[in-house]
Amino acid sequence: MATRPVRRRTVPDELGIFGVLVVVVAVLAFLSPAFRSIDNALILLLNGAVIAFLALGQTFVLLTGGIDLSTGANIAMSGVLVALYMRGGMPWWLAAIVAVLTGAALGVVNGSLIHFLNIPPFIATFGTMGVASSIPLIITGANSVTVVDPEYSFIGQGYIAGIPVPVVLLVIAVVVASLFLRRTRQGLWIYALGGNRAAARLAGVAVGRTTLLVYGISGACAGMGGVISTSRLMVGFPATGLANELFFSIAAAVVGGVSLFGGIGSVWGR
Repeated sequence: MATRPVRRRTVPDELGIFGVLVVVVAVLAFLSPAFRSIDNALILLLNGAVIAFLALGQTFVLLTGGIDLSTGANIAMSGVLVALYMRGGMPWWLAAIVAVLTGAALGVVNGSLIHFLNIPPFIATFGTMGVASSIPLIITGANSVTVVDPEYSFIGQGYIAGIPVPVVLLVIAVVVASLFLRRTRQGLWIYALGGNRAAARLAGVAVGRTTLLVYGISGACAGMGGVISTSRLMVGFPATGLANELFFSIAAAVVGGVSLFGGIGSVWGR
């Protein structure tokens, strides 16, 4: 008599972390009624939006087995540049788009150094981190740049249906990134590259194009972080993003289930 194979249900690795989070939130909500308010939840989401954008971009890089150390410096560079773009006469929405594209360009530089010059990701992105952090200091003389267009505050301080704009933008980015990784050929290439680079190349994966893509996405996410940070402060500050944002972004991606060795993980977890 044939027996049916036993299906074992695996418990996600993130369940334990989520459990700890639930306990912490429950304790804080019990100790402070103000903590369990909707307004406080929105503030927490707003404060974490920049780190979440960095972690989202870092996820793409880590899935290929790489790492991007330039994200924090990219925030400082793009945040100062968006203020300078507006001071130069650009509309606020165009300045924001160009700043994000500038961040993506830095990411493409990282990918080019890694793929075409065979520089290890750690060293390549560490070098561009120094360059990107120096650019805003040099062009501003280490001074902050005040945003001249008050409408620019909508990106970091505005609300859509009662939800902060950065949170709305983050949700859209997360959904798009998840669909991209799961439903597109390029998403499959990213996992293949992180699983085994040599085998991926032999299987026809466009290694160079994929490398430029993931670092470009990471740079664009960091650029978005710079745009949001400047909009919240209404000042382009050369030292923004140079604290613990880089390490928080890597930790957030890894805690969320992305392997440091590549090929394992997703936007939502393993």
